[in-house]
Amino acid sequence: MTVAEVTCVFSSSGENVRLPCNNALSDCTSTTWNYNTRDSETVELIAGGIKRNDRERHERLSVGSDCSLNIKKVTQEDFGIYTCRQYVNGQQQGTDAPVYLHFLHVSSSSSQTEIRPGSSVTLYCQLYHYEVDCDYFVRSEGLQLVWVNQAGVSVMTDSRYQILFSSTHCVSTLTTTLLNEDLNTEWRCQVTQRNQLKTSATYTVKYSTVRVHDVIFVMWRARSRPHTPAAHPVRAQPKFRDRADGARATAHAQEQKDDVTYTEVFTYSKNQAKKNKVHGEDKVTYASIRGATAGPQDNSSQLYASVNKNCDK
Repeated sequence: MTVAEVTCVFSSSGENVRLPCNNALSDCTSTTWNYNTRDSETVELIAGGIKRNDRERHERLSVGSDCSLNIKKVTQEDFGIYTCRQYVNGQQQGTDAPVYLHFLHVSSSSSQTEIRPGSSVTLYCQLYHYEVDCDYFVRSEGLQLVWVNQAGVSVMTDSRYQILFSSTHCVSTLTTTLLNEDLNTEWRCQVTQRNQLKTSATYTVKYSTVRVHDVIFVMWRARSRPHTPAAHPVRAQPKFRDRADGARATAHAQEQKDDVTYTEVFTYSKNQAKKNKVHGEDKVTYASIRGATAGPQDNSSQLYASVNKNCDK
C-alpha cells in the first residue's frame, strides 16, 4: 500500500491543532482517522466521519468540513502518528495520509520551592516525536530549538546562559543563575524549521512567597525597691498573746522589709499592638507587655534588650 507524503505538525501544551487529511474525498462520511500509540497499537478515533465516543479523549476531537482532525488543548499524550484513510463501500480509496504530531515541552530541574534569587536553574526543552529521527530533522529539515527572552531576542550566545543540545533525545538545556530581577521573567523555547517558527513553549520564573513571621524582642528589666528605715517609722513593740502570735507578726514585718522585684516584658511584633499590665497588692512580680507595629522606619536596634529571639518558623 502506498503512503502519501508525510505531514508534520508541531504543538505545545494547551494549543488547539488541526491535522490535515491530504487524501480527503468530497464526502467526509468516508473518512477514518487512526492513531498509532507508542507501543504500536492502532486506535480508531474517527469512523465514517463520526468520532468514537468510547475513546478517552473524544471530547477534545472533532472533524472539520475538509475532513481534518481537530484536537483541542493538546497534551504530551497526544503526540504520535495520525493516519487519514478513505473508505467507500468498505474498500479503502487512495493512499494513507499520515500526519506526525510533535509536541514541545519545557520543564525545570528545580521544584517551585527551590526557585529563588541566587540559585542555579536548568530548563529542559524537549521535542517529543514518534518514528522520526531528531538527527534527520536537524541535518535534513533544518530543525532548531532556540531559546529567546520575553522580548523575543535570542539568548543562544549570551554568556549568562549555558546552552546544550542533544540530538539523541531532541532536547535543549538552558542553565543560569537566577537574579532578583528575574521574577516573572519568561524564557521561551522555539522550534524553527528552516528559520520558520513552528511552535514554542515558555517557562516563567515564579519565586516562592516568603512568609515573614513576627519578630519578637523580649526585654527583661528588673529593679528593686529597697527597704529604708526612713520609710517605716519605729513603732512601739506590741504585746502578743502567745509565741505563735508573735511569730506571725515577726514574719509579716520581714515581708515588709524584703525587696520587691518589678519585671517588664516588651514584645515587638508586626501583627499586634497590645498593652497589658498586671499589678498586685502583695509581694509579686510585676509584668508589662508592650506591643508595637512594625513600619518601614522602625529600627529594632533602638529597643534596649538583654534577651531577644527571632522567630523564623
